[in-house]
Amino acid sequence: MAMVQVLDEAGARRIRLVESAWGTGGPLEEYLLDSGWNVRALKSLSKRLEFENTNALGLGKRYSRLKIPGGGHIFPSFDLNHSYEDTDVFVSMAKLKNHATCGITLAMKNCFGITPASTYGDDAGIDAPNERPTKGRADVCHFGKRQPSKSAAAEIDPSTSRDPGYRMPRIVADLAATRPIDIAFIDGIETISGGEGPWIDNLKLAKPGVLIMGTNGVTTDTVAAAVMGYDPRAKRGTKPFENCDNTLLLAEALGVGSADLSRIEVRGMPIAKARYQFR
Repeated sequence: MAMVQVLDEAGARRIRLVESAWGTGGPLEEYLLDSGWNVRALKSLSKRLEFENTNALGLGKRYSRLKIPGGGHIFPSFDLNHSYEDTDVFVSMAKLKNHATCGITLAMKNCFGITPASTYGDDAGIDAPNERPTKGRADVCHFGKRQPSKSAAAEIDPSTSRDPGYRMPRIVADLAATRPIDIAFIDGIETISGGEGPWIDNLKLAKPGVLIMGTNGVTTDTVAAAVMGYDPRAKRGTKPFENCDNTLLLAEALGVGSADLSRIEVRGMPIAKARYQFR
């Protein structure tokens, strides 16, 4: 609600809240209501506020094919909901958290779900998108058991590793290059450590008490990783990337931004004072 209000006051001509609502291709407002959100209060903040469920075609007439400049790690392009092409300023609002597969989930990993399940989901159509998806993206994105719908581009090299610790960080990096983040906003006031959600064992409540914002997904996530007590340039096998490749370095390799703290201007509280040891 605060973000909608400040964007409206800043003069945004249109504010569109987008989310690939789990297990549905229906209206986002209905999903938010079922999840306990006060949609009426949200709408009261701006006359220019819109909602779109990007898990399928939504309110658009076609999918937008966004290519990865210079080619990607896993896919050469993605077929996304039209909202990701329509926007002038793409904001990723994320939590400061660990992730069981990717080590950390910040502004870039937050965008893993912009891939529509209609095309990249377990029950996606073989030849064309399934506009009423009910499942997640494990088969296509996590394990590579199948290709996306034939309406979208297939993998560059289907012979690459099917290990989620190899695939997911690379898909996150590909998406960061496909639809670059203009404003990365990471909420670390109250969060959890040890994983991304309640299905992960040994979660702990964490209260870093920080907000991190930047104008590049890679650089902002790099600073956030350092605030979490990690080396942003850590290799696989080193915390928090014990079982996966480093998404920050993979995105850097695609030219999205720098994962080198010495090349990033940090304003406000110094990293050393903001640091909160997550593990």
